[in-house]
Amino acid sequence: MSLGAVREPRQARSKAYVSLVKALGRGWLRDRSQVFFTVLLPLMFMVLLASVFGSTGDSASRVLAVGEVPVLDDADPEDFTVTAVADLDEAMLMLREGDADAAVVQEGDTVRIYPSPTSQTSGSIAAGNLSALVDNVNVEVLSAAAPGAPVLEAEVEEADGGGLRAIQYLAPGILAWGVAISGVFGAAGTIVDWKRDKLLRRLRLTPASVKTFLGAKVSVNLLVAVGQTVVFLAVAALGFGLELSGWSWFAVPLVLLGTLAFLAIGVVIGGIAQTSPGAAGLSNLVTMPMAFVSGAFWPLALSPTWVQWISYLSPMRYLNEALQSVVVYGSPPVTVLPQLGFLAAFAAIVAVVAWKTFKFDEL
Repeated sequence: MSLGAVREPRQARSKAYVSLVKALGRGWLRDRSQVFFTVLLPLMFMVLLASVFGSTGDSASRVLAVGEVPVLDDADPEDFTVTAVADLDEAMLMLREGDADAAVVQEGDTVRIYPSPTSQTSGSIAAGNLSALVDNVNVEVLSAAAPGAPVLEAEVEEADGGGLRAIQYLAPGILAWGVAISGVFGAAGTIVDWKRDKLLRRLRLTPASVKTFLGAKVSVNLLVAVGQTVVFLAVAALGFGLELSGWSWFAVPLVLLGTLAFLAIGVVIGGIAQTSPGAAGLSNLVTMPMAFVSGAFWPLALSPTWVQWISYLSPMRYLNEALQSVVVYGSPPVTVLPQLGFLAAFAAIVAVVAWKTFKFDEL
């Protein structure tokens, strides 16, 4: 066989592959439901959560002063908004209704702080700020009583070049969740449609091979993942002030590897489900709990211990951690090798399971 005869089938396969990628890509863009659930829905979650959590990060704590509270006389208006109330019962009612972050009662040398039971986050912040205010007053009293005595002063410095703002953990986490939705839902729904339409049987009658078609389908999913990454990081940076590090470009290979892992999960679900609603339900059953136990919506450190243990089994946790390391903290790729290793191993294991359990005769 001549060299030209060998090149001809390769060129034909390449042309068929490119044509299929273009056709499948156009089909994806025309499917409004896929565009919405893959890109717009996770983006809406990020914008909403970043707006909610970010709006409370720098605001003054709303404090209720029950009666005379001298310790609040030196309170900084930028840190506390003080409202006087007549009695503790009125203060407790306002706390339960979410109208304040904390209430303060001072009886002689005792200062009692009542954090909000409605919002534990804002209540804890207010209680911490009030405790610091009491400590400052104590230091002033001690300094006045013994001017020559040395007084210890605590200096708090922020780690990692600054406090972790809401967008800094929301952007990587929800991007990881969006990649999971794209991979799991995309693969599961596509396979169910293929089983219904017997697509691969029809494809065998065309010049394009099944391998070329599958390769083009996976390529489209990977291109969608790259597009997701660009859109998410652009919105986070331009809309919410996320400072991208010099290693942010490494988010692309991380997302590509994560997409392969979630595609493998989707193939397993597609092999089990027999209808499109069934595939969507099983996909939700996997991706939504995975997001909650993987730190996609809030830091894992704030989750219960049992949730943190379960998260070690989730590929979304490792994708989230790796994205946060390279995008937010500017860590070099070598620091995320453990996360890369887990994602690669997970994708390989689940792919083998999918291959062994999938019923190809249904296609």
